[in-house]
Amino acid sequence: MIGPARGPVAAMSAGRGRTMRRFATGLLVAMAVLFGVARGLARAHPAWGGALGWPLAFAEAALVGGLADWFAVTALFRHPLGLPIPHTAIIPANKDRIAESMARFLSTHFLTPGVVARRMAAVNIARGVGLWLADPQKSAEVRLRQGAGALAEGLLAALDGERQLGRLAKRALRQRLATLDLAPLLGQLLAAAMAKGRHRPLLEAGLRWVGLTLEANEELLRGIIHARANVILRWTGLDERLAGSILDGLYRLLAECIVNPAHPLRLHMEAGLARLAEDLVADPALRARVARAKAGVLANPALGAWLDELWEDLRNRLLAAARAPAAGQVVGQVAGGAPGSGGLAGFGATLASNPGLQATVNRFLRRAVAGTVSRHAAGIVTLVSATVKRWNSRTIAERIEGSVGRDLQFIRINGTLVGGLVGLALHAIARLF
Repeated sequence: MIGPARGPVAAMSAGRGRTMRRFATGLLVAMAVLFGVARGLARAHPAWGGALGWPLAFAEAALVGGLADWFAVTALFRHPLGLPIPHTAIIPANKDRIAESMARFLSTHFLTPGVVARRMAAVNIARGVGLWLADPQKSAEVRLRQGAGALAEGLLAALDGERQLGRLAKRALRQRLATLDLAPLLGQLLAAAMAKGRHRPLLEAGLRWVGLTLEANEELLRGIIHARANVILRWTGLDERLAGSILDGLYRLLAECIVNPAHPLRLHMEAGLARLAEDLVADPALRARVARAKAGVLANPALGAWLDELWEDLRNRLLAAARAPAAGQVVGQVAGGAPGSGGLAGFGATLASNPGLQATVNRFLRRAVAGTVSRHAAGIVTLVSATVKRWNSRTIAERIEGSVGRDLQFIRINGTLVGGLVGLALHAIARLF
């Protein structure tokens, strides 16, 4: 069996507890001396009996109270005077039951999603993180950069493809991609983009690309029209005029679609995109086709090899940067930067000043932590219970006594003094009545 780790704080607390224990014991011995002296003087000088009755009553009651509290405090951790008195050494004898009770208490009052969410809802974690990241003068930023560099190096080294962790990471990523239902996700992204008008720049860029493609291949198109024209059109030269009219009409149509958001052809294209977004979510046939296409792409060995090469190249570059002497500068470019830049400082300034973003981040953190607690609460409880059960009974008793011993010795002191005061009160009542 092993004992719990003992740090400097626990050692300091244990030292204070020993000091208070000596004081409480000394006070109890003082009461015993006072009782003996008062008792002896009362026998030797009966005439002093009235005056000595007060200190005698105080000392006698103080001894009873102090001894009772000494027994109670000692019985928590060991057998008083080494005697196996029933219901003593309570903590060592009930260590396993205490461990299970601690685990149940932890599970019931702390490790529940509702409790975690309520506690986190009262704290604006996102704003605090944003303020911390946004202050470039804090010395903690240097530690953040250095810690980030060391963490990045260890993580990237552990994700080596030849190591088990690297293989597991890439296998998990591929399995996640394989099980991802891509069609609804694409449909939702497309619908969200269209709802905010974010598809229009892409649509206009597509139309411009079509126009540039037509312009780059104009001679080819003219040749196709010329080849398909009949002899009369070629003899009269009308094929050239026909090709020019067709190309001019196409250029004009594309230009009108680009500059006029309400153009019929553009509205028709947007309606088609909206139907596509709905079908990606609701049409089983389209979802099945997207799933088959995704499976075919993932099963392609060339794609797998390309992804492996891309990952290894990126990992090696990042690892080299993290190990370089100027790694702090590399990490600093990520962690630093003025507000409004792309670094952590810029992100922190945005996060600290944007309530909407704070609400989103806080909500995500609450859900993530609550979900983690829900999934791992039973394991944490089992770990706590099993760890405490493995501790040595004597050691755990000493550790607990060292942690709360100072307060327990105050109980002994109070018991001695309060007992003495009660003795005086009883003596006064006896004298009066």
